Amino acid sequence: MGSQSLGFFGLIGEADWLVKLVLLLLLSMSLWSWTIIFQKHTLLKEAKRGWNAFEKLFWSGKDMPDLFQMLKNRRDDGTRLFVQGFKAFLKVQPMKHVGVENKLISVQRAIRVSSMQLADKFEDGLSVLATIGSVSPYIGLFGTVWGIMNAFQSLGHMQQATLAAVAPGISEALIATAMGLFAAIPAVIAYNRFTMRTDNLLNSFDNFQETFVDILHRQLYAQQEGV
Repeated sequence: MGSQSLGFFGLIGEADWLVKLVLLLLLSMSLWSWTIIFQKHTLLKEAKRGWNAFEKLFWSGKDMPDLFQMLKNRRDDGTRLFVQGFKAFLKVQPMKHVGVENKLISVQRAIRVSSMQLADKFEDGLSVLATIGSVSPYIGLFGTVWGIMNAFQSLGHMQQATLAAVAPGISEALIATAMGLFAAIPAVIAYNRFTMRTDNLLNSFDNFQETFVDILHRQLYAQQEGV
């Protein structure tokens, strides 16, 4: 091996075919995880912004029928819970034969379905990040072990083993471990971060559901009592 082979790309070029395959796999996994990271960051950022804007509008004092008319054709995540919930409320509100509690159950069911759909949307891809974060170091370690085995096998054919003879082969092998960590660390950080942000949003949805249903509960009983 020449002196240039000790460079990063030179070491990859001199690596065993299986080590190269491991590096290619890890690079693909890293690119996949970064694609998910950018997409998920944009999705959650927009969802949080939309939800904050909706909450501000919801608590601004507007009548809910007017708010519904304003928001019913919008498709952003921040308004979906309210729109679907109030739509269910408008369907059951005129039903005289249906009790208040059953009407509220219908509203809760509509909101819960929308919340579950949003949860699936927000959590999509997180399992991939978790898998890449947990598996990548082991794939890199496998490439390293294989490369070191080949390096020591090559020493068996030499009359005299020197550091200069051993170092390039071991360096080639260690690149796989480095690549595994390079793929795993951002995936693990992003998974933890996005999981926390998703949980915060879903908790906000749950809190809104309780408040919204409580408001409708008071309205229905007021109508029932003729107030």
